Amino acid sequence: MKLLKILTVFLCLASVTKAQMGSGSKRIADVYFLNKEYYAAAEYYKRMLQISPDSAGFVVPFGFEQKIKEASPRKDDYEYAVYQLATSLRLYKNFRDAEKWYAVSNKFNNPKYAQSEFWYAECLRANLKYDDAIKAFENFISRYKANDDLLSKARLEIASCKYALAEMKYPRLLRVNRLMNNINQAGSNYAPTISNNAEFIFTSSRPIGSEGKNQILEGSTSNVKVYKKQTPYVNTIYAVDGENPAGQKVSIQKINIDLKKMETAAATIHPNGQMMFLTAWAANKENDKRNIYISKKEGDTWSSPVSMVGEINVNGYNSMQPSVSRDGKYLIFSSDRPGGMGGYDLWYAILRPDGSVGNAINMGSKINTSEDEQAAYYMPANKTLLFSSNGKIGLGGFDFYEAVGDFTDWSEPVNLGYPFNSAKDDIYFTALDEEGREGYISSDRESVCCLEVFHVVREYLNVRGTIIDCVTQKPLAGAIVTVTGNEISEQVSQTDHNGNYHFQVGSNRDLKINVMRDKYFAKNISYNYAQLVQVDTLLSSALCLEPMIINKPIVLENIFYEFDSADLTEQSKVTLDTLYQIMVDNPNIEIELSAHTDNIGTEPYNLNLSDRRAKSCVDYLISKGITADRMTSKGYGFSKPVAPNKLADGKDNPEGRALNRRTEFKVTKQKN
Repeated sequence: MKLLKILTVFLCLASVTKAQMGSGSKRIADVYFLNKEYYAAAEYYKRMLQISPDSAGFVVPFGFEQKIKEASPRKDDYEYAVYQLATSLRLYKNFRDAEKWYAVSNKFNNPKYAQSEFWYAECLRANLKYDDAIKAFENFISRYKANDDLLSKARLEIASCKYALAEMKYPRLLRVNRLMNNINQAGSNYAPTISNNAEFIFTSSRPIGSEGKNQILEGSTSNVKVYKKQTPYVNTIYAVDGENPAGQKVSIQKINIDLKKMETAAATIHPNGQMMFLTAWAANKENDKRNIYISKKEGDTWSSPVSMVGEINVNGYNSMQPSVSRDGKYLIFSSDRPGGMGGYDLWYAILRPDGSVGNAINMGSKINTSEDEQAAYYMPANKTLLFSSNGKIGLGGFDFYEAVGDFTDWSEPVNLGYPFNSAKDDIYFTALDEEGREGYISSDRESVCCLEVFHVVREYLNVRGTIIDCVTQKPLAGAIVTVTGNEISEQVSQTDHNGNYHFQVGSNRDLKINVMRDKYFAKNISYNYAQLVQVDTLLSSALCLEPMIINKPIVLENIFYEFDSADLTEQSKVTLDTLYQIMVDNPNIEIELSAHTDNIGTEPYNLNLSDRRAKSCVDYLISKGITADRMTSKGYGFSKPVAPNKLADGKDNPEGRALNRRTEFKVTKQKN
């Protein structure tokens, strides 16, 4: 959903005005639909279907589908009204009722309604029915004949639904709370930002004044004129001064910005507190383009905003949602200007101290998609960019994504998951600290139609443990402990004199702990979602490290070969998998892998057999991915017994010979 829709969605709350009924409900409904008055359009499509108005929502009447079948020759009108009703409900974000009507239009055979199942699946997704949505998208792909972008979007939606199911099963470390005060009043409330003096600023389309004059809507004719009252729901920038915006009651004042007959939204304040950048467009002109304006502080007031022509605003295109990086060096904005990846892209320009800017530069294909990217926020302290997109795998609608970079190169954006994101639109993040641990967002997750402001706090998982010597059972001080994960930055620490370590990590998706110490074998521990999601403190039991002595042989227990053969048994491979893990955990070591025999047979035969057996072990490890230059193989035959092959009286010693038939490895080199 583009900003255009976000900013006009409040119209769903406007009352349906009087209109001439001479041409019937269809004509009036179509005029309202043409003018994006979707709430009014839905009311009149409902009248076309001869459903009595009520305030309980749009419920599909019993036997309605049979009524359509019997209504010929009016069947075409009925099908048209059902599809348009479903679409009107969806476009003002009443997904619950839209789902029911799309379920009816899915059964229509007319090719005009072939997209119905796609939108039906979209509504299922928005209503958190992800499994049903996947089936509906799959049905749509199998039946849809047109070769257009909707098929690729359906595939993306299937991937997003599967992602959402996993995300909602394992919520992330985050608290999200809707502000329970008059910030979230009637209309949309969005784009929160914090000034340099901690003033909370946001945009609201709450009603101001009274309804204006009648306006004749586009599409009206001389015979049928359709009117609406000029809406009192006007997008304006407000401030909460000197109070806690999350408090139960706050005092809200409209910021005095001199832009007559224009709506204003999505403001950002320069860190120096002397410049405000904002989006503005002509009021009551649905198709008017959005432009970015700059206003400068003059005492306690703001100067008349001036359009940022040239690099920022391009004639005939939209530029909106300005955002100044926390260090004041960059102005980031969203625009549908030429030269982008498609839809709305994120752009940036170097911002000079006087408010002038350099060349606007597209933020590139890692950030932008063929759909819409909007509402960026950059934190130099951790080089992190937060933005919203509806063109990547996510939970639905606009989702928040995070990328790390410096405006010359970016990491692949990561979806911030559930509950940071929801099945609806999540957009406009602003931070309360340098690294974005706490802040505010806008979301319509708890609303039928409109964006609201939420307070978000990232939570953290405490990872604690103790490292000991496996032989002495004493704590190991100075062990290097490294924590990594797909969504956390690498953290490194040393154990204290009691062998203890402690980390605080911001993800519960997966975690890997690596422990290393000189003259010990390193060890890795991995934790998955299910292990991490249940706890806020991960108490690792005492982890012991095995001492490492260069050139000291270590017997690999339970290595067996086929009789008179170098072929490994399946049981032997299980043991070698343990050695494989040691090699993975200790990439700085080189080993010799050796095989030994008892004294049955000739010396040359046993040397050859043991050589082949040692080599088969090395070959197996190479097949698993260990490089050959880290390993050597050697057969010793029966030249290095560890037990007598015969007893003192000269009789055979089966137990001794069993001990001599062994496979060993020893560390020959440890790199620093």
